[in-house]
Amino acid sequence: MSVLAEPTDLRFIPMSEDDLDWVTAREQELHAFPWSRGNFADSLAAGYSCWVMTQLGRAVGYAVMMLILDEAHLLDICIVREAQGSGRGAALLAFLRSEARIRGATQFFLEVRPSNETALALYRKAGFEQVGRRRGYYPATGGREDAIVMRCAL
Repeated sequence: MSVLAEPTDLRFIPMSEDDLDWVTAREQELHAFPWSRGNFADSLAAGYSCWVMTQLGRAVGYAVMMLILDEAHLLDICIVREAQGSGRGAALLAFLRSEARIRGATQFFLEVRPSNETALALYRKAGFEQVGRRRGYYPATGGREDAIVMRCAL
């Protein structure tokens, strides 16, 4: 059985400076317009809720969440390519929702590209609903792409 066969034995570890090379490399592999190492370092320095998800000791995902008063904002979430489509994204999102609740958040927001149908399906399944749209929010090949703003109650 492959290490990545089932989303079991998952652990959620606070991201540290030691993780930034790995996280940045995954970000570059998986996103046309990736965050920089500096974006992640700044998130850590700002005290954002930054996590690496491991399975059997192997890093398989990461996320950055900002908490302000009673709101959580998902800033970045990623699952390594070979682990996508196997429930790990849902597991990481569920963990973040739990963390947000523990820290006093009552609602959770995120932005997602309309073209990211996989992420939209994940968020809808997790109970997020569209509450707005930001025109030209994301850089895109040949211009800009809107962001769908989504929210769920915690």
